[in-house]
Amino acid sequence: MSDTTRENTSFTRMQDATKEDYALIGRHSVHFFVGLPERVLTHLELLAGDTGGYAVDRLTHSLQSATRAHRDGRDEEYVVCALLHDIGDTLASTNHSELAATILEPFVSEKNHWIVKHHGIFQGYYFFHHLGLDRDMRDRYRDQPYWRDCAEFCARYDQNCFDPSYDTMPLDEFRPMVKRVFSQLRKTIYSPGVVKPA
Repeated sequence: MSDTTRENTSFTRMQDATKEDYALIGRHSVHFFVGLPERVLTHLELLAGDTGGYAVDRLTHSLQSATRAHRDGRDEEYVVCALLHDIGDTLASTNHSELAATILEPFVSEKNHWIVKHHGIFQGYYFFHHLGLDRDMRDRYRDQPYWRDCAEFCARYDQNCFDPSYDTMPLDEFRPMVKRVFSQLRKTIYSPGVVKPA
């Protein structure tokens, strides 16, 4: 039977698969990949209703972050990073920044990836001392090229985004931005022409 008429492969071990099997899987993967932005947004919506003790819920915080970045004229990629910077809260409460950065890495610049990945430590500047931690923990990264960028992100688009009276844009306003950013792969092992050298 030709792989053009099959819906699924029949191998049970990857080592037994054929090139034709992976051609079929590749076609399915393209369709699955197209749905990624909506899956990301659906996951982001899980942050609704959970305030974590703050004045707004986590989704509103994320929307407010993206709204402020958008209104400051930041480019779409930056705005999407602001929107998704805390998406890891639901599954990686103790390392949410790294999870968010992993989701974004194939689609964003090295600088924006670095900002998202490290914002948790940089955000600590505003509250770590209340927990008996070193608020200057971010200074261990002082020699990194994106230190100032991450500090600015936290100052302008994170630590101040818990305002229930702020005119926050709704998620639907950002949906097209997320789709555009997630449609342009910058880095992936699955497409050799896209992989950036280490």
